[in-house]
Order: sequence, then structure tokens, then C-alpha cells
Amino acid sequence: MSAETEQSVEHLHYRDFSKNQKMTLWSTAAGFGLEHMDALFISFAMSSIIKSLGISNFGGGLISTFSMFGTLIGGIVFGMLADRVGRVKIFTWTLAIVAFATGAIYFAHNIWLVYTFRFIAGVGTGAEYGACVTLIAENFANKKIGKLTSVAHIGGQFGGILAAIASALIIPAFGWNALFLVGLLPVAFAFVVRRHVGESDDFEAVKASRKQKQETVAQKAPVLAVFKTPAMAYQTIALILMMMVQTGGYYGLMNWLPKIMQKQLGLSISSSSLWMIVTIVGMSLGMYAFGSVLDRFGPRLSFGAFLILAAATVYLILAARDATSLLIIMMVVGFFSNGMYGGFGVVVSRLYPTEYRVTANSVVASVGKLLGGFFPPIIGLLMDKFSLTHVMMFFTFIYLFSFVIMLTIPALRRKDIEF
Repeated sequence: MSAETEQSVEHLHYRDFSKNQKMTLWSTAAGFGLEHMDALFISFAMSSIIKSLGISNFGGGLISTFSMFGTLIGGIVFGMLADRVGRVKIFTWTLAIVAFATGAIYFAHNIWLVYTFRFIAGVGTGAEYGACVTLIAENFANKKIGKLTSVAHIGGQFGGILAAIASALIIPAFGWNALFLVGLLPVAFAFVVRRHVGESDDFEAVKASRKQKQETVAQKAPVLAVFKTPAMAYQTIALILMMMVQTGGYYGLMNWLPKIMQKQLGLSISSSSLWMIVTIVGMSLGMYAFGSVLDRFGPRLSFGAFLILAAATVYLILAARDATSLLIIMMVVGFFSNGMYGGFGVVVSRLYPTEYRVTANSVVASVGKLLGGFFPPIIGLLMDKFSLTHVMMFFTFIYLFSFVIMLTIPALRRKDIEF
């Protein structure tokens, strides 16, 4: 481990960071921001897409599902490549893929082209998450990794705010297709990252050691390593299921929240964008709080408290009767429903070794996101057939399910791991 990561974690301040640490934090925050912006374009454009292409709510929900299939493929393939050739290189490649695939939706005038381009964009975002959280984990001291990862994810939430603003300005004036041209922004950012962010010392050490000894099967195909023992396989599967709930709940809420608000309170697209911004602010506050709780009390208490409160607070959406009540409710729901998202990268990065750390993060995130990608069409189907109360009951069930799964992971009870 490098000297810069051995400094006192109790007195770690931004002014003490090395240049590479600062660039790592800024770059990962921006990468998360571009990923969130890309994902939420679908959320804000959903009503317009459904109307203009003449599809059902279920068909609209399938857009996220196709994206998650791409995420699975991209996460596994690019995750293994990141463990082989470098986290930064893969990060820049995937940014370019996401940018061009998102911009191409401008030319999509049927639902199958939308599905195709969202699948390609998913391939790009597949390893972006794993590369980002691994870069943070390998460049910063252990005890503050929860808060620092949360800070990077909070930076990512600004991408959601940009998506809300762009949607309010572009969709009414130019149509939903034009919104996706904004997705070309990551191309320029990719060049900045490539020039100013270096690989971690941990990765360079592993890379050097590979040249001196014969590689094992796990090193050649690190995706196998995350399932190499029954205990490791169960841990990986359990984390995947938790990520499934996390991303499924997030995309389920964010994809359908504008439509729910338009239906329940009669809000326009621009008005629903305002309330989405409020939700994102709540999520950001929740992430910061969760990171602090994780650093202080560990994953069991932090995940447990947030999952139970997320299960309870989603019902508050049904109580919204005016703009003021909605403002408060969206902040509370966002605080608990997505505050814990940054914790997954922390946990996975501490439970899996450097040799296949990006692969582990990518497998957990991409498989979890794929499974969670089925939640938006399920929620769309519930909205078609049942009441909003049934939709909120579904959210409560999945958060409680994740809570039970979390309690069964033995490694989260260990005292010798610094989260």
C-alpha cells in the first residue's frame, strides 16, 4: 500500500490529498454524474416516449431492462479487462461508448431502436461503476472510504439535476429525441480523465507480480474467482440480490415518479422535473449520512437502518396532496431509498482482493442491475392493473427482502475488516 494511503484516516482532509487522489475523486464523481444523467434521461422522457411511439407502460419499462442486459455483458467483460489492463483505461473507453450510444437515440423513431441503443449504452456503463469505486477504494485510507465514496456518489447526483433541467428545457421545445444529444458530453470528459488520472499503486503492484509468476485460472478469468468457494459464492449472490433491490427500487421510483406525480397531482413535465431535483437532493443528503454511519458503525447497522426506513417511507408518496407536502416527502423518500447506494462499492472493495476487485464490483453491480432492471416493467404493469397503494407495497416488500439477505452475510459481521 502506498504512503498516501497509509496516512492517518482520522485526520484525512482534502488539502492533504495527493494530486492523483484529488483527480480520482473529481473524475469518479463526474463519471457517476454522467451515468446518472444518462439513466434519468429515460425517466423524464418516458411519458413522451410512450405517447409518441404508442407503447404501453410495460413496454416503456422494458427500456431499462434492455439497458441492464447490456450492463451485465459490459460489466463482466470490461470488469475483467479493468483487472487486466487498468481501471483508468477501461473507464475512458466506457465513457465513449455511453456517449455515442446515448446520442444515437436522437435518431431512434421506433421502440426497437431505443431498446438497441439503450442496450449498447448499458454495455458502456457496465464496468464504469466498478472502475470508479475501485479507484476510490485503492487510493484512500480504509476508515474514510464510506464517506469518500458517498461524496463521489453525491457528485454523481448532480448529473441527475442536470438531466432534470435539460429535460424541462429541451423536451417541451424540441421533443424527447433531442434530449439525448446532451449525452455526447462524456466524450470530451474521457480525454481529460485519460490525461490526468493514474492507476493506483495497488493495481501496479499486482500487475508487476503477474510478470514474475505463472497465472492461475482465477487470474486469467477473474469472474470465476468471485464464486470459487461455497462461502464466496453465497456472499457474491447475496450482494447481487441486495444490489438488485437497490437499483430496482431506484430505477423503479425514478423512472415512474414523474408519471406518478403527473397522474396524482396533475403536474407538467417541467413541474415534475422540479420535484425530481428535490428527490435527488434528498438522495445526496442520505448518501452523505449513510457514508458517515458506515464509517462509524459498520455495514450491518447502516444498511439495516436505511432499508427498514426505506420500506416505511415510500408510503409517504401516497399522502402527497399539494406542492409543499410533495416537496418534503420527496426529500425523505430519496434520503432513505438511495442513501445506501454508495455503500455497495465500499463493502465489495473491502471483501475482495485487488486481483479481481473491479470484476467483483462489476459482477455484483451488473448482475444486480440486470435483475433490478425487471422492476420498472413490473411496476409499470402494477400501475396498469392496480392502484398506487399496491405499487408502494411492492417497494416495501423488496426493501425488507434486502434487509433479511443482508443479515445472512457472514463477512459483514467480521471485526477485522475496516469499512
